[in-house]
Amino acid sequence: MTGKEPELSSYPASLPHIGVKICGVRDLEALQVAAQAGADWIGLVFFSRSPRYLTPTQAAALVSSYKGSLPRLTGLFVKASDETIQTALDEIDLDILQIYDTPERAQAIRQRFGKPVWLSCAVHTADDLPADAEFDGYVIEPRAPKNAANPGGNGVALNWSILRHWRPTVPWMLAGGLTPENVGPAILQSGAPAVDVSSGVETRPGEKSAELIRNFVKNARSAGHGPCATIRN
Repeated sequence: MTGKEPELSSYPASLPHIGVKICGVRDLEALQVAAQAGADWIGLVFFSRSPRYLTPTQAAALVSSYKGSLPRLTGLFVKASDETIQTALDEIDLDILQIYDTPERAQAIRQRFGKPVWLSCAVHTADDLPADAEFDGYVIEPRAPKNAANPGGNGVALNWSILRHWRPTVPWMLAGGLTPENVGPAILQSGAPAVDVSSGVETRPGEKSAELIRNFVKNARSAGHGPCATIRN
């Protein structure tokens, strides 16, 4: 358990920097490095086909083993039932639920659990960008390759410029194919107020690199010199 009171806000009222989420954390070293580097969110994957999968019990044990100040915890679910989500929440006090599903399902989950919900949206062109909805934020990423086993974490990047003039009324973050080398250009081209990385800080699927995590956070923050969009937590 994190010890934090649940909030209906999942982004801080305003970030003085580009927000960073390190997703698919599976071990204590990666958690420590991400927290100490200043990540705003840690992503825990509750999707069994992912190489980054943790059971709720494993995730709770990982979080409880870290004695420092935790970033906000995001649980990632793919077309999950209420029972699956409740099982995770029974084990670990997640701050945010990140959902791969429909907008209607995301709204139903928000109402059912009283937690902030981020909807992961796969896009290819500007026409695919979502309309506004009654939940807490979007994670914008490219469509998964046709042969991909997982909807995210595939190392595929968007044409970032399609996001430059998109102005949703809810917060959003950019994901997909980001690395320490390209996160700066991605932020500058897309105007993203926050970024989400998984495979781009790994040496192999599911194995995070301390050096890559540190460099990713540093380079993301270096790109965010101008005022960032106001985003809620």
